[in-house]
Order: sequence, then C-alpha cells, then structure tokens
Amino acid sequence: MEYEILGKSDLNVTKIGLGAWQFGTEWWGWGKDFGEKDAIEAIEVSLEKGINWIDTAEVYGNGFSEELLGKVLGKRRKNLIIATKVAGTHARYDDVIKACEGSLKRLKTDYIDLYQFHWPNSYVPVEETMTALEKLVEDGKVRYIGLSNFPVPLIKEAQKSLKNTFIVSNQVRYNLISRDIEKKILPYCMEQNISVIAYSPIAQGLLAGKFSHDNKPSDDLRKDHPLFKEPNFTQILNFVEVLKKFAQSLGKTPAQVALRWLIEKNGVVAIPGAKNKKQAEDNAGAMGWKLDENIIKKLDQESKNLKITYITDN
Repeated sequence: MEYEILGKSDLNVTKIGLGAWQFGTEWWGWGKDFGEKDAIEAIEVSLEKGINWIDTAEVYGNGFSEELLGKVLGKRRKNLIIATKVAGTHARYDDVIKACEGSLKRLKTDYIDLYQFHWPNSYVPVEETMTALEKLVEDGKVRYIGLSNFPVPLIKEAQKSLKNTFIVSNQVRYNLISRDIEKKILPYCMEQNISVIAYSPIAQGLLAGKFSHDNKPSDDLRKDHPLFKEPNFTQILNFVEVLKKFAQSLGKTPAQVALRWLIEKNGVVAIPGAKNKKQAEDNAGAMGWKLDENIIKKLDQESKNLKITYITDN
C-alpha cells in the first residue's frame, strides 16, 4: 500500500482515497443507476483493499453521504481518516460551528480528522471562517483544517488568518484533462507544504474509457456538462484511445493509468468516487505499481494538446 502525509499533519493517508460525493446525490443517478446496497459494497471493498480514508461533505446528498458513512463505519471509524467539508454557504462563525456539529452527528463520531472549507464565500471574510475552524481544532472536534477550490490569493489570506494551527490541504479538480492548477495552485501548495487532494481524478468517468459518441451518460450531472459537448468530447475520446493503448500494454485499466499518473506527481493524492464494488476495486488497483517514465511523458504531452473550452485560469 502507498501512503502520503497530508501537509504538516500526522494524517498518513493512502494515495487513493474514496470520494463519497455520489452517495445520495440524484445528479449521479442515485436511486436509478445505483443505490444504498451498491454504495455500501463500494465502501466495504475500498476498506478491504486497504484504502484508509474517505472524503465527504455536508452537502453531498443533503447530508445522506455522511449519514451512510456513519451507519457503515461503526467500530472501524477509529482506524480510518474521515475528511468532510463545511459548505461555502455556512461561512459565518456560528454557522461553521453548527455545521460541524451536524456533520459529527451524521458521521456518528466525536471528531473529524480533516475539516475543509468547501468553497470560498465572497460575502464573508475568510478570517471569520478560519477563526471558527481554528476554534473547532482547539475544542478537539477537528484535528486539521483543509480548503477546497481555493485559488492562491485566498489560500494566502486563509493562512494569515490562523494563529495557532495551519492549513493541511487544498482539494481541487485535477486530472489528465483538467490541468490548470499546474500553473499557480500546485506550485504554491508544494512550496507551502499544503497537500493537493485531486477530486474528479477520472474526469467524471471519461478517463475510464467507457464513453463514446454512441454511449454518453444519462445522469443529470454529466449529460449537459461541457466535457461531453463538442468540440471537447471528440478531443477527449481521441486522447482516451491513447490512454487505452498504454493501459492494455500494462495489463491495467484506463482509469488506473489515469489515477497512477496523478499520484506519481508532486505528492498529490486522489479521491475517485465509486458507485459499486467493481469501481472500488478498480480504484484501489491504481496503487502498488509504477508508470514508465516514457509513458508519463507521453501522457503529459498528449493531454497538454487538449483545448478544453470551459476551464478557467487559476
């Protein structure tokens, strides 16, 4: 098993975690394509395969994702690292404290290992939110503080707001298709010893190689997403063909190669989601082997040639 220490903390996480956004979220097809039985199997298999941390948020399934984890983990919680998030709409001091209490109750735990501020709130000073998060650390309800979707200027502002603790991580979109964080966010986080947690590491399933012009996703989240529209979609499908060839030569799946590319770079850890047992097994299989340097270079080159139209500069 492969591990990475998150920032300046003592959280020793597996390089691949389990992202729990999809649990209870109708946009992902919850109740149609998969349900609670599938989710529980995905969690169980992830843990059996050695994954030691799960990332969720109070907004995922309107709290259902946290509730499901609280129901399933039970006595195993003490051996696991739980990361969750306070919503950007709960940025006020009192709202942060209240949100944490809600997450603790749903997760059936008395502490959160990594509590992340989910989205910046332009109407609330970052200092107010950070002060509340630091109070939760002081009270023993939170072990470490993380950010999510924060650009460099706001990371700096958040850092300055903390008096007795520090920022451990920044969770951002990062995959072979979406690489804009390499411009500013990733270099800054590396310099400051802030771990990057990559969400959407398989680009909403595109890098798993299961979609084509004749097979597009039907769930509400993806069917109208810019990645599945032209001119993006054809470019991505052509790139995935390159990914498939490398995967076949290695005896791996395209998703495993895409994840492997991420976790071999700059101390990045990834949190792919899993809707079922098979996807959970596939995710865990990204650990325990190495990519050839020539393959890494080729994937770098081919992915940089993509001209995706919706991504903003960070």
